[in-house]
Amino acid sequence: MTARPAPDPSVVPSWTVGDITVHRVDEILLPPATGAWLLPGATPDVVAGQDWLRPDFADDRGVLRLASQSFALTVAGRRILVDTGIGNGKKRAAPAWHDLDTDYLRRLTAAGFSPDSVDLVILTHLHTDHVGWNTRRLEGAWVPTFPAARYLTARAEREFWAGHAMDEAREQMFRDSVLPVEEAGLLDLVDVPGDGLEVVPGVRLVPTPGHTPGHLAVELSSRGRRALITGDCIHHPVQLAHPGIGACVDIDPERSEATRRELLRSLADTDTLLLGTHFAPPTAGRVLTHEGTYRLLPAPAGRR
Repeated sequence: MTARPAPDPSVVPSWTVGDITVHRVDEILLPPATGAWLLPGATPDVVAGQDWLRPDFADDRGVLRLASQSFALTVAGRRILVDTGIGNGKKRAAPAWHDLDTDYLRRLTAAGFSPDSVDLVILTHLHTDHVGWNTRRLEGAWVPTFPAARYLTARAEREFWAGHAMDEAREQMFRDSVLPVEEAGLLDLVDVPGDGLEVVPGVRLVPTPGHTPGHLAVELSSRGRRALITGDCIHHPVQLAHPGIGACVDIDPERSEATRRELLRSLADTDTLLLGTHFAPPTAGRVLTHEGTYRLLPAPAGRR
């Protein structure tokens, strides 16, 4: 497989949604083995049946390409970050996530979002690769990376994990990336009704349960334009063609599939821009009906 270069920290890809500019903040490209582990139903034969996945989302051997990234935007004067990736210097069971040393904060600052300037951090769910930069190491302690921000997630998400028997790896993640934010009084839990919740004008939390019970997608709207940030309700574009392919870490696989199918039906053949939290570059696109299911028509980012 031809390796792709790591993202250039000086390049900040972005998309325009009405008056909103959405910046992709790159963390890392995930190792080639990630796809086979995460989406076991996406076999090389299944991937090979979708020519449109190559070369951006899969290689010529049917190996999926995935990434870890966040999205940063300014709406109504609020500087917002959606998900915070894996984080640096953290003890993790997955070798590819363990003790990272990336340029994530440099990229975030290059996008115009220095850590002290962020007002709101939206966490789609409380998985390790979505909360890691909630905190950073300072004088031997894990402290909030965004000290002026409110961190927001669904009440259903936090309550689920509070009552769930966690293994040591997940308890470690909560100790270094969730509890310090709670102890600083910065975590807000919100009740999200079935039709969603607007938290800032033009920013709506959309309940997309299944991957986790309180999982959220984030809808952006401005001047008649719309975008949706997936979180993990869709991990990879192959799931557009095969919505029944779920992730090995889905808490409720049947509900996850039902959520994904309903979401794709609502997006198909509309002008809504889909932004995948784990989609490899070009990352974004529009959902088209295709051969009885769907495909992604890529919408390449601009640069700054």
